[in-house]
Amino acid sequence: MSDDPNDELYDPQAARKKASGLFETKEINQAKRGDQIDLMRKDPSLKHLMAGVGWDLKSFDRDPPDLDASLFLLDRTERTREDSDFIFYNNQSGCEGAVKHMGDSRTGAGEGDDESMVMDLQALPFDIVKIAFTLSIYDLDMNENNFTHVKNVYFRLVNKETGQEMMRYDLTTELESGGTGLLIGELERIGASWVFHAVGNTIKGGLGRMATNYGIMVSQMIQE
Repeated sequence: MSDDPNDELYDPQAARKKASGLFETKEINQAKRGDQIDLMRKDPSLKHLMAGVGWDLKSFDRDPPDLDASLFLLDRTERTREDSDFIFYNNQSGCEGAVKHMGDSRTGAGEGDDESMVMDLQALPFDIVKIAFTLSIYDLDMNENNFTHVKNVYFRLVNKETGQEMMRYDLTTELESGGTGLLIGELERIGASWVFHAVGNTIKGGLGRMATNYGIMVSQMIQE
């Protein structure tokens, strides 16, 4: 496997070998690439999780890039079971409502999270063992936008019931090389725990490339 993270999708086994270990204290909130965070250890009461993504534009003298947050529900083969396991702007609900995308922001304007997704962890089928969170730029054929045109990009996980932020991942460094797709990280079911792996790998080809790697028939789903 190439050392260039742009060349291939995330290799989970290699990432785990490089990871620094689990966070063991509730005071640690800032994640960095390679970290693993046991969310249940931080908050044993966690049932409903919110994933939020935010960003700002660097310049207003061009058409703003349209960033999209998405997630993939994966089984033990590291692939989706069916197309409805791909949650994004054109399919905003999965697993009978246990996972929901809360809507598309085309500009990133305003304070706080620009896009968010919510998950009822207890309602997820047991054959879903991993949730992959991604960020991508829409409409690659119509513009030359990439991640270098945005700033202050972050990903965070929040206990939806309490509003307590459990983890925040600043993606500034990960996006300096540009690119049009990013595997932010993966939330893995390990026994009774859910452990977040901070990946931060940029992917060539945007959302279409990532969806294909997870077993999605892209032409049937990703369209305006």
